Amino acid sequence: MILQEIAAKTRLRVEKCKIQKPLEEIKAEVLSKKNTRPFLFEQVLSSDDLSFICEVKKASPSKGIISRDFPYLQIAVDYEKAGAAAVSVLTEPEFFMGSDNYLREIAAAVDIPVLRKDFTIDEYQIYEAALLGAGAVLLICALLSLEQLQHFRKTADMLGLSCLVEAHDAVEVDKALAAGARVIGVNNRDLRDFSVDINNSIKLRHKVPDNIIFISESGIKTAEDIEHLRKNNVQAALIGETLMRSQDKVKELTRLYGAVKMPRVKFCGITRMEDADILNMVQPDYAGFIFAPSKRRITLSLAQSIKKRLALSIDTVGVFVNEVPKAIVDIAHALTLDVIQLHGDETEEDIKQIKQASGCDVWKAVRVKNSGDIEKWRNSSADMLLFDTFCDKLAGGTGRSFDWSVLRGLKRPFVLSGGLRSTNIVRAIRGVDPWGVDINSGAEVDGIKDSAKIKEIMTIIRRLK
Repeated sequence: MILQEIAAKTRLRVEKCKIQKPLEEIKAEVLSKKNTRPFLFEQVLSSDDLSFICEVKKASPSKGIISRDFPYLQIAVDYEKAGAAAVSVLTEPEFFMGSDNYLREIAAAVDIPVLRKDFTIDEYQIYEAALLGAGAVLLICALLSLEQLQHFRKTADMLGLSCLVEAHDAVEVDKALAAGARVIGVNNRDLRDFSVDINNSIKLRHKVPDNIIFISESGIKTAEDIEHLRKNNVQAALIGETLMRSQDKVKELTRLYGAVKMPRVKFCGITRMEDADILNMVQPDYAGFIFAPSKRRITLSLAQSIKKRLALSIDTVGVFVNEVPKAIVDIAHALTLDVIQLHGDETEEDIKQIKQASGCDVWKAVRVKNSGDIEKWRNSSADMLLFDTFCDKLAGGTGRSFDWSVLRGLKRPFVLSGGLRSTNIVRAIRGVDPWGVDINSGAEVDGIKDSAKIKEIMTIIRRLK
């Protein structure tokens, strides 16, 4: 049986690794380092909608070589830009032509968690995975006894790594549950003969409690397959060959996921005439001028010159922080702003006064620490709420994102801001369905708006339709 053959080869590989670096040595090395994002794999899969784990795989025993050129780093980055929740990386070298180096480099290149996809038969491999930068390891029920599963899970728990415990039939699902698995994947491919039946995971879904993350693995090829998984309360799909063979990862994942409503797009912190030329090419909905203490602060005269150069189809937003209402209104009239964005400690009374005096729409920026910050402003008279990352020292422009999950269930439209860039914009849009997105530092190089970054972000967003 091919699975046992792979396991035998893996044991030989592990024994060679132990000679080069003994278990106690690798243990000490791993334990000397702090895991700054423990169990991130489980966190990203605990969303309201189905998540995607996208696989980086050069070859497989059933399909042979899938990618001859195999630009593995670019593939992983493309997956992240396409909205993957996590990346799975094959490290088994003989049958799948994988490598530990692929995992190490990919884990350093992406912000989403990485699953080490290998045939774990020794605790040594769990310490290896932690050292390589993995956020999760694969434990296959068909290879391991219940005692081994429990021991390996506890070892991974100690290191802050998640375990994807893989089953293929009802007996193995029971085994995974008995081992205390928090994430169970049902493989639609029978590893004994490599036959595939996507309904295999659906048939076994009822055996796994709702508080345990359930993943469907292998053989998922169509949007209809994904919808079938959604309807059966599957939290994630692990997809390999279908995506590996696609030249456009964003387009292919959009085909599988389903189109989403495209948000309005604002690029904030416009400071140069050249910025207007860039925006005119890509046609976002809004351009933002910052009239507050910031490295992107702009004078009224320069803003007027830039606005003359901007296409009429692009609305302008003036950003203010704790400014005197009259000064805000004067600038709004002088620039004929479309929107006033208040990014400080302004009150409801300030909002009403500025709206009435300026005749502009008013957006109120809310810096989010927790859900209480959202509740406080839920019924604001502002035309739009903009949610940004909280920072004690900066009113905005931190380049950092916050936990978007606190926005789920918010009934009124909102703009999402804070750390948005090409690598996370799709996850943000799919995750919380914002009315609009506000991009600042994520479209810059060394504090200056970058044409290539702006074009890439707009291209990615428009592929979601």
